[in-house]
Amino acid sequence: MALTLYHIAPSRSSIVRWMLEEIGEPYDLHVLSMGREENRAPAYLAVNPMGKVPALVHDGVVITEVAAICCYLADAFPQAGLGVPIGDPRRGPYLKWLFFSSGCIEPAVMDRAFPRAAPPPRGALGYGDFDTVMDVVAAAVTPGPYLLGDTFTAADIVVGAQLRWAMLFKLIPQRPEFLDYVGRLDARPALQRVTRMDHELGKGQAG
Repeated sequence: MALTLYHIAPSRSSIVRWMLEEIGEPYDLHVLSMGREENRAPAYLAVNPMGKVPALVHDGVVITEVAAICCYLADAFPQAGLGVPIGDPRRGPYLKWLFFSSGCIEPAVMDRAFPRAAPPPRGALGYGDFDTVMDVVAAAVTPGPYLLGDTFTAADIVVGAQLRWAMLFKLIPQRPEFLDYVGRLDARPALQRVTRMDHELGKGQAG
């Protein structure tokens, strides 16, 4: 296959698997076991020295980090309509939301889940503060149906997956805006397929 995803189910790599299912191109799945620490084995560290998933290999090129992979795939497969081309005025907001998840949502959620002994000053944090992040995201998804209005993009995959996960583990408030937005994403066949396949894969790994 031209596309190979290094994957642990469930994990951040499930977001990229959703992206691949939305694109509809064939891909090979290289499943790693976190329990056996295969993500820390020399063979995988040669792919991603961080020892984390996801990692995507496309025609011999390795791409890591969820938002970067999704951005890359949207540009590499424009026929899927999941990106915004250069020159389109919506590209700026699209890129902002594509990277807002890893730059603001995830660190805000993790800092809330695992508080520091001494909270850093707001100005030292790239995301500012938790409540502001939640308010900004809620305002963005309220007009709907997606972050860019009627157009579903890779940004919705990245942001939506983060909100789904955080609400599942009760790490963020289940605000009506989030529930409505995630409900629309849950109706997408590609996400339903990934959820089902990863559930089966997770059961197999557990056994």
